[in-house]
Amino acid sequence: MLAIKNLYSGYEGTDVIKDVTMNIGKGELFCIVGPNGCGKSTLLKSIARLLDYRGSITLDGQEVSSFTRKDLAKKIALLGQLSPVYFPYTVYDTVSLGRYAYSSGFLKNLSKADEAFLLDIIHKLGLYEVRDRMIHELSGGQLQRVFLARTLAQNPDIILLDEPTNHLDLKHQIELLHYLITWVKETHKTVVGVLHDLTMVHCFGDTAALMHYGKILSIGKPHQVLDGATLKAMYDMDIRQFMLESLERWKTSPDHTG
Repeated sequence: MLAIKNLYSGYEGTDVIKDVTMNIGKGELFCIVGPNGCGKSTLLKSIARLLDYRGSITLDGQEVSSFTRKDLAKKIALLGQLSPVYFPYTVYDTVSLGRYAYSSGFLKNLSKADEAFLLDIIHKLGLYEVRDRMIHELSGGQLQRVFLARTLAQNPDIILLDEPTNHLDLKHQIELLHYLITWVKETHKTVVGVLHDLTMVHCFGDTAALMHYGKILSIGKPHQVLDGATLKAMYDMDIRQFMLESLERWKTSPDHTG
C-alpha cells in the first residue's frame, strides 16, 4: 500500500532521513521507534508531504507528490501531539473540519450523509454528550479524542501518528490505541505511528521499525526488533532488564484492592 524507497528528507538543505526504504501494508499498525532526534517525525512529515523529499513515496503505486492537497487529504491524515487550543470551536465544528477535503467551502455545504458520518464517529469516540461544548473547556483526554475524530472524519487510507499519547494519562493512551486497532481491523486501513512507549508497541503493534540517526536499522515483529542487546546499544541503558525488574515489582507488591 505505502512504499518508501531511497528516501532523503530534512531541513534547510541538511538530510535528517537518509536512504530509508520500507513497505507498509493495508490493515497494519506499523510502529516507528527510536531515540529523540533520530528522524521519526521527519519521516512522517515527508510521507504527509509537509516536507520536500528525494527518492520515492508511493501510495497504491502513485507518487504522493503527484496528488493535489485535497486528494492527498483523502488518503493520508496526520495526528500529532496534543497542542494548545487557539480557536473557539465546538466539538462538532472541530470534527467537521476533517470533511474539508470533501466539501466546497469551509464548514459549509456538508451533506446529510456527511453529518451522519460525523455524528457516528463522535458517538463511537464517546463525545456525543459534549458535541456542542467548546473544545477549550475539555480535558486533555477528551481533546485528543476530538482531534482523533477530526482525523477519522477525513476517512483516510492511512493515519500517521506523531507521538499522539505523550500528554495523555495511561487510561486514555490505551483507549486511543484500542480504538485505532479496531479501526484498522474493521476498515482494513493503516496506521503508521511514532511511539516512545515500548510496552505499547509490544501490545498494539503488528510491525515495528527501529530508527537511528535517520536510518532504518531493522523492521519486523516487535519482539524481534526490540531485542535487549539492540535497545541497550541504542539507548545506552538496559531497557529490557529495567522493564523486567519493574514487572517483578508489580508481581510482588501487595494487592490492596480486596
